[in-house]
This record gives sequence, structure tokens and C-alpha cells, in this order.
Amino acid sequence: MSTFATGPMWAGFIVFVLLMLALDLFVFGGRKVHRVPVREALGWVLAWVSLALAFAGLLWWYLNDTQGAEVARTKTLEFLAGYLIEQSLSVDNMFVFVMIFTYFAVPPEMQRRVLLYGVLGAIVMRAGMILAGVWLVQQFAWILYVFGAFLVITGIKMLVFAEAEPDLEQNPLLRLLRRRLRITPEFHGEHFFVRHKGVLWATPMFLVLILIEASDLVFAVDSIPAIFAVTTDPFIVFTSNIFAIMGLRAMYFLLADMAERFHLLKYGLSLVLIFIGGKMLIMPWFHIPVQWSLSVVGSIILISIVASLTLSRKAVAARAPAGEEG
Repeated sequence: MSTFATGPMWAGFIVFVLLMLALDLFVFGGRKVHRVPVREALGWVLAWVSLALAFAGLLWWYLNDTQGAEVARTKTLEFLAGYLIEQSLSVDNMFVFVMIFTYFAVPPEMQRRVLLYGVLGAIVMRAGMILAGVWLVQQFAWILYVFGAFLVITGIKMLVFAEAEPDLEQNPLLRLLRRRLRITPEFHGEHFFVRHKGVLWATPMFLVLILIEASDLVFAVDSIPAIFAVTTDPFIVFTSNIFAIMGLRAMYFLLADMAERFHLLKYGLSLVLIFIGGKMLIMPWFHIPVQWSLSVVGSIILISIVASLTLSRKAVAARAPAGEEG
């Protein structure tokens, strides 16, 4: 699949990602057990959004200088649309993280490190899936229509079952791990494995890590085909995915305690999937410009958030008098 990106650009971006992960792990306290305060999480969210926007600016500057204004505009819009799509769909991961941490009663101060390892695993998995997706699109152009149909069906299922609560107790992967592994009944700090009388035991934190990685794999199956609706450039697909993933952990710590307030967001995400899938299916007859896609996805997410917060406030206000009377 053709791309404007050169070898040094790929290498430079990968080095940048590794550098940021190293800074997080060894400098900014990624290995230190502590509860992430809202202010710190907000700072990281703003930092990652700013870095993504700065990257878009650098992308436009480079392409405008080397390939002309039209290419620069198109590729920059593709990156921004891809980033918005991936960032939006990754929010669904946040709800799953909340469910997993709640189920295992993981203390807040022990969540940071397991999510960091989750991000590392997600980067590796998504890189492989992106390469596979790009190869499939290159070899079989019709696969885009399969992706489109899959996204529409997934969006409809998400819309229908938005209120359904998954039962982790019946999760096949969790049941398999519990059958196959020796698992300690309690946490041992942030350790994934411990030795007891010479025998290696897995801790509940290892189960948490596996479920987080599995959830990202499931969501990647939705999100990676979605970005092919706006671009098939592997560099744009990869960079927009990575920026969204890198900011996911901070977004979790910022919004986890408020997850219930965004109860309509799942409906918005389902509509995003349906729109993107539909866009892919009608490509032979009608081309939806990237800027339209960017506007539609952004509008759906914004309306979902505003509606969620508005209804949450009304619900709180409606309960207040009853509480005061009691």
C-alpha cells in the first residue's frame, strides 16, 4: 500500500513512541504505586491531544513543502478524522476497564501499571493488525465492503444491546484461565506472578492484564477497519491509532469515576460505527469527503456527551427533593 512516509519518518515516530513510554515508565512514575489524581490525568489527556494536534501540524507543514497544498490538506484531514474515530471508539474500552477493575476490586493505586502494560500490548497487537489489514486491502480491494458490512452489523448490535451488562463470571477466557492456572486468592502488590513454596502462582492482577489485552483485541477488530473508511495510507492508520491508544490510559483515570454520566455515549459510538460502515458500503456510488466524515463523527460524539451530561444533571435534580424530604 502506497504511502508518502519515508523510512526515517516511520523510524522517527516509533522512536518517539518508545521515548514517551520510557518517560512514563521510568521518569513520570509509571512504576510507582500511586492513585492517579484527576489533575494529573487531565494534564496527560491534554498533553496527548496537544501532541496529536502538533503532529497534524507537522504533517501538514512537511507535505505542503514536499507534495503541495492539496496533498497536505487531504492527508492532514485523514489523520485528524482517523484520530477522532479511534479516540471515540477507544472510549468504549474505558467502560470495559471500569467493569474489569470493579469486578476484581483492584485498588485505584494499583491500576496505573497494569494499564501501562496494557498499552504496550495494545501497540504490538494493533501494529500487527494494521499490517494485516493494509495487506488485505492491497490484495483484495473488495475487503473494504466486508469491513463496512461488519461495522454496520456491529453498530446495530451495539445499539440494540447498549444497556446489557456483560457477566465477567461467565467470560470464557476468564473461566479458561481459572481452570488452567494456579491463582492466588489475593493481590500481591502489582506482581503478576509469585512463588510460594517453590511453585509459581499467578495473581488476580495477571487475570486483569489478560482481560484488558483481550478487550483491546476485540475493540481493535472494530476500530481498525473503521479507519479504512477515511484512509488506506498505512502511516496515517498507524499514527492515528497509536496516538489514540497512548492517550487512553489518561482518559480512563480522568473519566472512570464519571463513567455512568456518559451512559448515552455507547449509543453515539454505535451510530459512528453504522455511519462509517455505511460510508464504506456506498463508496462505489457516492464518495463522502473526509471533512464531512470528521464533522459527522465529531457531531455524534459531542451530542452524545452533551445529552448524557444533561440527562444526568436532570436525574440528580429530580432525586434531590426526595432525598431532602427523607
